Amino acid sequence: MLYLDNSATTMPYPEVISTFTQVTKDYFANPSSLHKLGSEAESLLTETRKQVAHLLGVDEQEIVFTSGGTEGNNLAIKGAAFANKNNGKHLITSLIEHPSVLETFKQLEEVFGFEVTYLPVDEHGYVTCDKLKQELRDDTILVSIMHVNNEVGTIQPINEIGELLRAYPNILFHVDHVQGVAKVPLDFKRANIDLCTISGHKFHGLNGTGALFVRKGVQLLPIFTGGSQELQLRSGTESLAGNIALAKALRMSMEQFKEKQSTLKEIQTRLMRELIKMDGVIVNTPFEQVAPHIINFSVPKVKAEVLVHYLAEHNIFVSTTSACSSRRKSISHTLVAMNKSQDIATSSIRVSLSFEQSKEIIAPFIERLSEGIIKLSKVMR
Repeated sequence: MLYLDNSATTMPYPEVISTFTQVTKDYFANPSSLHKLGSEAESLLTETRKQVAHLLGVDEQEIVFTSGGTEGNNLAIKGAAFANKNNGKHLITSLIEHPSVLETFKQLEEVFGFEVTYLPVDEHGYVTCDKLKQELRDDTILVSIMHVNNEVGTIQPINEIGELLRAYPNILFHVDHVQGVAKVPLDFKRANIDLCTISGHKFHGLNGTGALFVRKGVQLLPIFTGGSQELQLRSGTESLAGNIALAKALRMSMEQFKEKQSTLKEIQTRLMRELIKMDGVIVNTPFEQVAPHIINFSVPKVKAEVLVHYLAEHNIFVSTTSACSSRRKSISHTLVAMNKSQDIATSSIRVSLSFEQSKEIIAPFIERLSEGIIKLSKVMR
């Protein structure tokens, strides 16, 4: 099996699964319970929060555990918008955000009366600080820009945006760091980030785990009510085992980054060069300012879904667009924003790598892909 859909979800580390199972067995009590078992669970939860905060370079009281990227993005964006609406109702994001961000802004716009500016990107998928600065207003209260695009892998100028926003103390800065964490370093403090989302299953943790960084002093209106858990920002009994699994996966992935980042980048570069040589293939991922694990390309003469299924029949697993939108529509809103043609935007394929893979994957993938394109092109004709 050649699994190349790691941006959709990663295979959990065996050690992470083992830790989850052990904690579930030994520390099943509710951390909010007053008895001994509850106190033990609460103590372990506190220690886990410290570990995650340390790994991310922030304070332990700035970490809120969530169920993943979608919840984290919703809590950050809606929570910030509703808590600060008295200062203004203008919000800014980009056209290439993840659906959990774009749909959240659309809801705030269409249902709750906020005004949203959607920043364009250039032909390589980059947001520019100059364009952002032009759109800032006295009533702007939130800017949300992803760190790494989930479809083409472009790295946005988060440090520069954060520096720009230092001159605007009433504007909160949210970053969707789901695709970047443990693959593209990001210093939350240096980048002047107020809110930052991560998701456990993107770095070999478990589905249903995540965390939101909330800078000290930032006010959010909770989405979930009914309890005082997670700094009173996220009610509900905590998933102790899930959070500990997240902490372990984050630590292991960051260690893998230190050891294998150059190998991952080499695999990506060699794959992109091989793809460029192939007839009928258009590479959409730029070579510069891009995360090392994502490659996006299009084969306009072949339907993307057909090619995905062909590769799957040969035990090679890739995807189209993002996993959250691939079943709803075949067109890539990211590629459309990059001014790609409809043929290119509807035929895009995403290959996403992990640190577990080696250069040996290149030859069999290219060989099988080439065979598939030739066969399917004939069928399409």
